[in-house]
Amino acid sequence: MRILVVGAGATGGFYGGRLALAGQDVTFLVRPARAAALRERGLRIVGPGLRGPEEELRPGLVLPGGIDAPYDVVLLSVKAGALDRSLDDLAPAVGPGTVIIPFLNGMAHLDAITRRFGADAALGGVVRVFGTLDDNGDVRILDRISESVLADMVIGEPSGGSGGSSARVERIGKELSHAGFDVAVSPDILGVMWGKWVFISTLGALTTLMRGSVGDVVTAGGAWLGPALLAEAAAVASAAGHAVPEAHLSRIASGLTRPDSTDTASLYRDTAAGLPTEGEHILGDLTARARELGVATPLLDLAALQLRVHELRLQQRQ
Repeated sequence: MRILVVGAGATGGFYGGRLALAGQDVTFLVRPARAAALRERGLRIVGPGLRGPEEELRPGLVLPGGIDAPYDVVLLSVKAGALDRSLDDLAPAVGPGTVIIPFLNGMAHLDAITRRFGADAALGGVVRVFGTLDDNGDVRILDRISESVLADMVIGEPSGGSGGSSARVERIGKELSHAGFDVAVSPDILGVMWGKWVFISTLGALTTLMRGSVGDVVTAGGAWLGPALLAEAAAVASAAGHAVPEAHLSRIASGLTRPDSTDTASLYRDTAAGLPTEGEHILGDLTARARELGVATPLLDLAALQLRVHELRLQQRQ
């Protein structure tokens, strides 16, 4: 199975690197600057989460414009702002049997892939890995997602398939296994994706609005705000036909009311650093769907507006 990994950041670098180390035929589609760094230093996976020696490989690389044949699977792990350009770049890799598995937040990327390549081109996907790119350009794994699991991946047919599965998703799931992270095939991948979206939109809105960690907000008297934002996001998911299980919502709510929590969202961290954000992809799209479904989301609307002001200021500085 020929696998193209679009993006060699923390997510793409980890999953693509682990698959390559396990013997899979993996090529990374990267920009010239990242390609130069990878050729010089190699792709390294490091950090305390590994609980073992660092891992290094010399990955196969291809630049935009250099793809000359279709791939079997395309793993797409870029930021939302790079989605359209990445779809242009990977288009030559898509043949009649190619399957694209995106790992972006939210749902808008599935719509974009469907418009571009057809309804059967993509599987749904969700990954969990606590990693970042460090100053050396290495993939640094900060922690494990649980005591026994380093990272995981869930894939599935967006349509649910026959009985919630399909021959292709089962085949791909088997091929992606045994690479040092857990792989599962879900009969309800859209439900899994909505569950993650509800969580990241809530955490993103909370920490962006309040300009601090969950613990900062709770300690300052805002323990009510996280659950209120969560209720709005969950109502959108429910109206869309993908209600998040109560047990999952309870776990999220518990984490949003801990005074000792240092959790922040990438939306907040990017805003604080003066960087572009995925605000439209995560909160803008969610609140737009809420309006279409007749769900009131005043707090989420406020967070989306704040991020739009942030993006406007960035544009004005250019």
